[in-house]
Formats: sequence, C-alpha cells, structure tokens
Amino acid sequence: MLCGPAPLVPIERCRDVNQCDPEYTNVNDILRGSSVPVKPAPRTSSMEFMAHGAAAHMNAKPPPALIVLSRKDLTALVSFGDYVDAVADAFRMHAEGRSVAPPPMHIPSDGGGFHVKAGSLPIGPGYAAFKVNGNFPDNGATHGLPTIQGAILLFDTSTGSPVALLDSIEITIKRTGAATAVAARYLARPESQVATIWGCGAQGRIQLGALRHALDVRRVFLIDKDAAAAEAFAAEIAGEGLDVDVPVKPHLAARASDVIVTCTSSHAHFLGPEDVRAGTFIAAVGADNPEKSEIDSALMARARVVTDLTEQCSYMGDLNHAIRAGTMQASDVHAELGELVAGRKPGRTEAHEITLFDGSGVGIQDVAASARAYELARKQGAGRSLSLA
Repeated sequence: MLCGPAPLVPIERCRDVNQCDPEYTNVNDILRGSSVPVKPAPRTSSMEFMAHGAAAHMNAKPPPALIVLSRKDLTALVSFGDYVDAVADAFRMHAEGRSVAPPPMHIPSDGGGFHVKAGSLPIGPGYAAFKVNGNFPDNGATHGLPTIQGAILLFDTSTGSPVALLDSIEITIKRTGAATAVAARYLARPESQVATIWGCGAQGRIQLGALRHALDVRRVFLIDKDAAAAEAFAAEIAGEGLDVDVPVKPHLAARASDVIVTCTSSHAHFLGPEDVRAGTFIAAVGADNPEKSEIDSALMARARVVTDLTEQCSYMGDLNHAIRAGTMQASDVHAELGELVAGRKPGRTEAHEITLFDGSGVGIQDVAASARAYELARKQGAGRSLSLA
C-alpha cells in the first residue's frame, strides 16, 4: 500500500487522447472521471524563471548543517527500546494511511549490487529517508572490506532540507530486530520460553535480544550452517542466564521450541510443517530479496501469516515463494503488522495455532529509526556537524 499524492500520469493515459488538451486539462481529474477543464497558470519564459530563481537563491539563508551519526554514535545513542517504539509507531501510521512506502530498488553492479529503500512518515515536522546499501559478497577476500556498507540520508519534509547522514548497518540490524519484537507481542504465546535462532551472524544476535525484549526466554537453540559460528555465539551468551545449546539435530530442536527465528541468507527453504509444533511463533526475516527463501510453502499455508507489507512480501518475502508454488494467495495473509499495532485486526487468537511473521524489511522502518536517532542526537548534542553550503 502506498499512501500519498496521486502519481504523475502521462497525458497518453487519458480515456480519449483526442480530447486531452495539455494546456487545459488536469490529468488526475480525467482519471477521477471529471470533465471540468482547468485553465493553466500563465506561462513564464525560461529567462524570467531563471532570473526569479537566481534572485530567490541570493536571498535564501544557507540550509542547516547535517548531523553525521556513525555506527559507534548510534550504538551509544539509541536503545533497543527506542527502536522498538519507533518501528511500532511506523507500522501503526502505515495502517492508518499516513505513510509513503515505495517499493525497493535494486541496482546491479559487477561483484554485487546496491539496494535502495525509502519512505516518509509524519513524525514531528515530517521526515523522509533514503537508504542505500551496497552488497558485495567478495569484499572481505578481495578488499578486506565488509560485505554490506551503506548510509541513510534523512530529510525534513517541511522544508526539503537534508538533516542527517547515518550509518545504515546499525539502523538496519536494529530496526529488523525491532520488528520481530513488535510481532512477538501479538503473535507469540506470552508464556513462550524456548527459542531457536536459525542463523548466527550479527542479525541472529539482535534477534535473540528482540525475543528477550518481548518474552521471558530461558532456553535457546543456536543453529548455523557454520557450526563454529553457532559455537562462538553460544560462548558469548553463556553467562547471561540462558540454557544454551548448539543442537546436533536442528529440526528436532525447532520442534521443541515455542519461538523460531530464521535470519539466514538461504536460497532454499529449510523449515517445514514437520519441524514446527502447534502454538509456535515463527519470525522469518531473512528473505529480503526474491531469490532468498527460508520457509516451506506448505508451512506458510498452514500458518496464520502476518507481513510487514503484504505487497512487498508477495514478490520478495517467503510469501512470494508460497504464491509461486500455488499454496497461498496474497489475500490469504491474515494482516499486516501495522493492523495489529493499530488494533484493527487481532494477532494470535488460539493457543494451538502456528503464527508467522514474514518480514522483508521496509523503508518506513528506516525512516522511523533514523528520525528517532536524529532527534535524540539533537537533544544530546551527539554526532558531528557537516555543512553542504
């Protein structure tokens, strides 16, 4: 769902091109069925326009300096609870029709590519954010650089001024975990204590924190195709009061769990109906492009599915694969997460039902998290200033 002004429409899409006078017709009125001609404003010559623009520019004050927030700044500045509150607000505003959430864009490049997400929310003066992440899998071996690097540019929508430049990695991993924490409030059984984390990278660590933010998790199974990564994660959290296990038989561990998180880069599903017991909540957050897949289509069809954005998940989440397999249609989705937050639809209604959150990651999460970080930075004098004037 995209909420905002009507898109610009080429004149060729009028119902009768022969009746579409570009000087006297408002195309959006035609699309609404109105036949009332609208006389245009008087035309201005290019020289007059340029002179007016130059004069306005000479009289304008310089734009405000940007606040630059590094990953280290963000870690110190924004608590996980701040991310959870910001993301819940973002989804609620979307359900209320107050967001702009355009589809993501991918730009391929040799050795990798760039992923662009954007959005706008009426927080404070109004903010729009544009996130660009570069994903280059061979960076470590070839250049000694991280696989994923990126930045977020935040704008004040009341003035059009860019106000902040933020590290995107910290924002992305934390807002992704925050969505799981919000989903767990509505979809997990409140008494859930046993969790499986499938994928033991940086996101796996955030996901465990997200579950512990929402639930009283006491036992956790850690699973990764790289057993050493799972063992390292287990060693890190050994002193945190959890019963931690790296199971020899992952699917049996999943079946013994109340909550399962899948946060991998898998291109083939690995979690099926036989791996999940009644009453389980699943947060499937790894399938953030059309090629990735974690959940068997039969399990998707069996579960009560809630998406972050159904339209986006229908072409780049696990819902995408269920639709292609013919086991589900987009209309089979129970709700979007924002509808649960806004109280428009219920979350879990039966203790025995399997609930599943399909989180593909959306731009409004980045807007909300970035705006919260920017506002905290202004209050606390954090980050550094950068003038583009």
